[in-house]
Amino acid sequence: MATQSRTPRTVAETFLERLGAQDQDGIQELFATVIDWHVPGTETLPWTGRRSRREEVAPYFTLLWDAFVRGKSRVALDRVIVEDDNVVILGTFTHTVTETGREFTTPAALHLVVQDGRITSLHLYEDTLIVDRAFAS
Repeated sequence: MATQSRTPRTVAETFLERLGAQDQDGIQELFATVIDWHVPGTETLPWTGRRSRREEVAPYFTLLWDAFVRGKSRVALDRVIVEDDNVVILGTFTHTVTETGREFTTPAALHLVVQDGRITSLHLYEDTLIVDRAFAS
């Protein structure tokens, strides 16, 4: 699919499909070369923080997915809102932490900006206190 034919909605739908399949390389392909990425959190969570290049996307998901017990994560998608280049994905994440065995559930909002068929910005909003507590020893 040529990037010019990718609308913000189709890019977001493809992102969600690849996320569900845990296809980190396929997800990375959806991003522009230079990106504005922010996932808030603490220094104890190595996948949090800012990223600015496409090459940093796949390693993010590798770090993230390795932190959770495989097969125990659930995502309840509530709504996808598209306005111009902006896509907001609302849902709830439930994960079990590999290291502690603790399960947590957090509401989440993901704001994507899609320009010229590529994701140029990703900002995640979730309850970082709940996430941090699930990882605490």
